Amino acid sequence: QVQLVESGGGLVQAGGSLRLSCAASGRTFSSDAMGWFRQAPGKEREFVAAINWAGNTYYSDSVKGRFTISRVYAKNMVYLQMNSLKPEDTANYYCAAGGRVGERGGVPYYSGMDYWGKGTLVTVSS
Repeated sequence: QVQLVESGGGLVQAGGSLRLSCAASGRTFSSDAMGWFRQAPGKEREFVAAINWAGNTYYSDSVKGRFTISRVYAKNMVYLQMNSLKPEDTANYYCAAGGRVGERGGVPYYSGMDYWGKGTLVTVSS
């Protein structure tokens, strides 16, 4: 059974940092994309960042320059380092894995991310 388990969420003041981790088990994702999405209360889920099998990274405009995604293939893990956090970053953050990620016209796209974690809550106070 494939599982993705996120950790590292919490309460932080604006301007602070958090590092999210996602541990995958049940299969290896070394040939697939892994990524992070978030959903704020009352809003749609949105793409945050992703990293493909070759280590190329993609970010939404709202987090570019502040967040960094990375992965450790040997551990089947993906991380999201979040710096300069803002109150609008408050959301449940979900790890996803599988499929492909790329960019067209400067806009990230993804497909086939079929595996999802249950999320970890990030709250940024002003």
